[in-house]
Parts: sequence; C-alpha cells; structure tokens
Amino acid sequence: MRNILEVKNLRTYYSTDSGTAKAVDGVSFSLGRNRTLGIVGESGCGKSVTALSIMRLVPMPPGYFAGGEILWNGQDLLKLSEEQVRRLRGNDIAMIFQEPMSSLNPVYTCGYQIIEQISLHRDVSKKEAKEQAVEMLRLVGIPNPSERFDSYPHELSGGMRQRVMIAMALSCDPALLIADEPTTALDVTVQAQILELIGKLQGVTGMSVIIITHDFGVIAELCEDVLVMYASKVVEDGSVADIFSNPLHPYTAGLLRSIPRIGSKKERLNVIEGNVPSATRLPEGCSFANRCPLADRHCHEFDPELKEYEAGHRAACWKIQV
Repeated sequence: MRNILEVKNLRTYYSTDSGTAKAVDGVSFSLGRNRTLGIVGESGCGKSVTALSIMRLVPMPPGYFAGGEILWNGQDLLKLSEEQVRRLRGNDIAMIFQEPMSSLNPVYTCGYQIIEQISLHRDVSKKEAKEQAVEMLRLVGIPNPSERFDSYPHELSGGMRQRVMIAMALSCDPALLIADEPTTALDVTVQAQILELIGKLQGVTGMSVIIITHDFGVIAELCEDVLVMYASKVVEDGSVADIFSNPLHPYTAGLLRSIPRIGSKKERLNVIEGNVPSATRLPEGCSFANRCPLADRHCHEFDPELKEYEAGHRAACWKIQV
C-alpha cells in the first residue's frame, strides 16, 4: 500500500540578520494510512517547522524551501499553487496548533469558526453546516454542545478550547491530522483525556496522525512510529518498540533516561548537558557532538548519515555498534 505522505530531503530555511537559519535540514520520512507517527525532540529541533512545511504555512519571507519534496498521495505539495494548497489545507490535511487561545479568534463564537471551516470546503447550507458543527462538538466530548456552540473562546477552559480546535480540525474528515504539542499548558488529567480522544477519533475515522511533542510518554501512549529530531535533522527513526527497547543514538538514549520513573530512588533526574545549537550556527560535524559523552575528533569533523542498522530502524551516529 502506497504511503499517504512522503517527505524527501526537505530543507526549510529562514533568512535572518544573523545569517541563514536552517530550521529543517534534509529531513526524510514517510507515513502510511491509518498510522500514527510521533516526532520528538527538544525545543528548537525543527519539529514544528516540519509540520508547518507540510501545511505550506511557513511565512515567506523570511522562510523559503531550499530543496526537497513533500509528496501527498504522490503529488508534490511544494509545486502546487497557493490556491491548490488552500483547497487541501483543512480539507485533506488538518492541524491542531500548540496554543488554542491564540489559534481561535476571540471575537467569534466557537461554533461560527467551525462553520466557517465546513463552509469553505463543503457545499452545504448554513443549517447543515451548523448541524455538522454541533455534531463535531458532541463527538469531541464537549457537554451541552448546542449551548457551547454559541460560546466565545474565553468562556471555555483550556481543555475545552483544545477540544474545539480538534472539532474544527476534524470537521471536514481529513485524511491526515497533524497535532503540534496538543497537550501543552493543560493539566495532567486533561492531557490524558485529549490523548485518549485523538486515539479514539483515529479509530473511528481511519485518519493518519502526526504527533509533535517533547514527551516520550505521549509517544508511548499514541504512536506506532517515532522520528527523533535534533538540530534540524532526523537522528533516529523506527517503531516505538524498537526506539524504547533499543535506542541507537546517544541523544535518544539521553531523552529516555531523563523520563521520571515512579518508585525511582534517584535524587536527581538524568540530564543532557548543554543546549541545542543555533540554526544559524550549526557545527561542521555531528550536531550533537558537543553534548555527547561518546564523541571523539571524528564526530566533531564529519556529519554521520542516517543509516539503517536494523529492519526499519535508522540512526545517524558514528558510535553505533550492532
């Protein structure tokens, strides 16, 4: 079965006063139908820009595509006109953004904003659009959906606003849902509810899902495949089982070691010393070398390629021994 999405050697750069910022630099991955891919990494690794690139929402200027392909059902999105992309965006490919309070328009009711999405992509009457909008609010678990339809974003809690965002994203039955940090700023109980909701809706609709997060707990909960990004590049990818049981890259292993363990008697969590390098000043060799306890001179001078070490399990590191 052909993949629904294939990203090949994607390069998304920004022109800045400090030079060219390589936000996404040679990223490649694929996504099958009804599959869930998790993209994980620290802030500044290029996760969100990868998602915005797929949606063709990178602001231009200062952003621009320096190379690569984004194949949607075999069609390169980077070669489509803005009008063609606009017809796909929200209809075939939908996105849930990090902060629902800033993503929802505060001067319009939640129901109006869902209707606007439906009317843009579906040839339905206003009455039918409203009925669909109320049904979507019910589907995502909002109590009294007919009443909440007329609520403004500020009248809802953070969890309810995120549910409205999900309702809006799914209102046109997309084939792909991209969720960028869908549980940011939500308390733990609501986080669990939102993750359960996304998984449940995927089971009902059969859509593919990309989850962007820095939390391996979210990856374990929802995903089948994982893409680990660091400094604008993919450093490891594979199935959830492979990544958790046998992480190949020192960065992936460091992220997994930093997860708090219930019952652990350690006084302090493991940490990865240092910070992600600036996108305008990426090092010559391996980008992780300055933070890696295994790095030697070769690592600092030469950038490793992403290679397959086990079936479906790739990593970019000179120190892997299989």
